[in-house]
Amino acid sequence: MTRPGIGRALADAAPVPYWLDRPERPDPLPPLHGTHAADLLVVGGGYSGLWTALLAKRDDPGRDVLLVDAGSCGWAASGRNGGFCAASLTHGLANGAERFPGEIDELERLGRENLDAIAATVAEFGIDCDFERTGELAVAVEPYQLDGLAEEAELARRYGHDVWLLDADEVRAEVDSPTYLGGMWDRNRVAMLDPAKLAWGLRRACLSLGVRIAEHTRVTGLRRDGAALGANTVGGRDAAPGHVRARQVVLATNAFPPLLRRLRSWLVPVYDYALMTEPLGDDERKSIGWANRQGLADTGNQFHYYRITTDGRILFGGYDAVYHYGNRTTPALEQRWDTFNALADHFFTTFPQLDGLQFSHRWGGVIDTCTRFCPFFGTAYDGRLAYAAGYTGLGVGATRFGARVMLDLLAGGDTPLTRLDLVRSAPLPFPPEPFRAAGINLTRWSLARADEREGRRNLWLRTLDRLGLGFDS
Repeated sequence: MTRPGIGRALADAAPVPYWLDRPERPDPLPPLHGTHAADLLVVGGGYSGLWTALLAKRDDPGRDVLLVDAGSCGWAASGRNGGFCAASLTHGLANGAERFPGEIDELERLGRENLDAIAATVAEFGIDCDFERTGELAVAVEPYQLDGLAEEAELARRYGHDVWLLDADEVRAEVDSPTYLGGMWDRNRVAMLDPAKLAWGLRRACLSLGVRIAEHTRVTGLRRDGAALGANTVGGRDAAPGHVRARQVVLATNAFPPLLRRLRSWLVPVYDYALMTEPLGDDERKSIGWANRQGLADTGNQFHYYRITTDGRILFGGYDAVYHYGNRTTPALEQRWDTFNALADHFFTTFPQLDGLQFSHRWGGVIDTCTRFCPFFGTAYDGRLAYAAGYTGLGVGATRFGARVMLDLLAGGDTPLTRLDLVRSAPLPFPPEPFRAAGINLTRWSLARADEREGRRNLWLRTLDRLGLGFDS
């Protein structure tokens, strides 16, 4: 039962992503009409596509790069997430060590270098995205989770991570919640940032280097066109048709219906939801501490992630990861009152001292997930097209690495990145419907059940573990 006052706290919350609901949002660029040619066509203007376009131009300033997006750059997952920019390329060290034990040292090194490169790009182009390398604090809110944190800290230290294991008093000295029993602070492998401002800054950087960008331009199909690829487009409110002939193509559409049929069995779109509070007053801010501004996440299967913004708001998201039958995606699914009420209830359980605080925004967005929780890569059309997908909620940082991989794949050479098992292997596919929805919903129910039973995993989850399968946001 939802606690009293939740309705009032949510009553005035705008049904739009906070990050995108600000005057800094740039004016849209014109859609594509008519016939065009390019050396490289990038389909998708989120982080994955923007990083690809930027790096392609840095590699070869003379390369003609055209990026198109069905909306505006950063309007989807890249402008709706929590702003956690992690060094991990594998959805966490434990997942990477289990799936890629022979190269996890290399993947950890590449992840550190990738996060450093993101910081360098932000500085070089003056991207004002509130980039703060404050780390992430994982918190235990049930006694059984303390052992898991200790094991995670031991594994992290084995790979050279700067982690601090905190007892209840120490973690509450960082961020004060009566629900916290302990924590682990990973101090330098996660940066916090403003996700929409990062996307807008990358867009501006691309334009400054000569990348052509067309917004509100949807690619409706791809086909061979001699020694190149042809892309049919529809642009603008008048749905004017267009066509692009490109020597090479990058698919960076992630969770949205793929233009390449083979991706449909490897990806499912999952809806994730978040709330943003009004700015805290001075007394409210003092009551929670949070002086070191870490990103936070609890350690349940149905976990929450939350962070504090530069203007003193708290973003609180996660918990539900909702799949809709048939890989359905539509703007109507971005608002889900059952989840918003649950998140608000959990927020005030976490911070009862903030009772009476109002939420200013409520929103949802779609994430691409795969059975191994981390990105996969490949090519099609005789190597003329490259793709990366399946980031599973950690795409803020890993998409830059994915962009570098896709460009290496298009170049056709044997490189240290293309030799990685991470790059050469593919996840196990999801089954077709109706088994897909049935399996995902059974997994969601089982994960919630495990949270209620001190982490004990039922037969279904143990079977998925043995098969190396999973479902996450």
